[in-house]
Amino acid sequence: MAARAVHGTLEALGLAEAPRDRPLTYPGAWPTASVLLDGNELRPLDRLAHPARTPVVAVGSNASPAQLRNKMAEFAITSPIPMVRARVTGLDVGVSAHISRHGYVSASPVNAPRATRELFVIWLDAEQLATIDATEPNYDRVLLPAPHFGVELENGEPLLEAFAYVNHHGVLHDGRGAPRRHPGQHALLSELLAGSAALRRLFGGTPEEFCRRARADARRCERGTEVFAEENLVTVSGLEHLRVR
Repeated sequence: MAARAVHGTLEALGLAEAPRDRPLTYPGAWPTASVLLDGNELRPLDRLAHPARTPVVAVGSNASPAQLRNKMAEFAITSPIPMVRARVTGLDVGVSAHISRHGYVSASPVNAPRATRELFVIWLDAEQLATIDATEPNYDRVLLPAPHFGVELENGEPLLEAFAYVNHHGVLHDGRGAPRRHPGQHALLSELLAGSAALRRLFGGTPEEFCRRARADARRCERGTEVFAEENLVTVSGLEHLRVR
């Protein structure tokens, strides 16, 4: 069997759909290897670590090249972004306790000492970092200090510190008080709608209708976020004690 290509245009690689445009695709398609995102193309990296940049662990759509391209284009940023595969310990991928104006319920990291996840570290220069900060109004960028959190690049090189975006509304729980894991957008919205009459009144009975109504009305998204809290669906991420940027 031929090896799957990892370099080329986003369209040719099947990575061109941004969750901001197609919310049911959230968290979007991720690369299969470490790459350099350069406009509409993924190119080879000449190294994995970039000490002059800020390393950010992406647990959701910030690991989607199309989403990153979309966010950078909003602010007319054209500089390349290194995206490096990493082995992350101490974190799992939970569900943010807010509804995005882009029509999805996004991911947020949660404290999970026994968890290990294969995620991406995106290395951002100052301009790119300010741009991502601006596109994450419901999140605080926090430091993930070693050794409590382990971030190891795919070549085995450990990072002494990295950052992550933690939702300041908290995260949704699994019905037993523990943070629930993000199962993908369609499954998540199906479960949330099935469990809440208030959400069905706001967003309809299907994930497709949920996305359509959410994208059309920011106030409806705000009200849905309030429903999460009112119906006691929210818990802490376990990362609230970390230092905010």
